[in-house]
Amino acid sequence: MANKTTGTKKLPIGHNEDVQYRSEMADEADLEAQKRAQAADQRATSKQ
Repeated sequence: MANKTTGTKKLPIGHNEDVQYRSEMADEADLEAQKRAQAADQRATSKQ
C-alpha cells in the first residue's frame, strides 16, 4: 500500500524470518550488535 503523500510503500512486517548471517558482509554496526548479543547471552546464562 503506497502512501498518497510521499508515494512510499510500507514493507510487510515478517515474523520468524530465516536470516542468514555472513561475516564477510558484516559492517561495523553488525559486529557491535554481535558483541552486545554475546554479552547479553553470557549475562543471562550466568544468572541461572
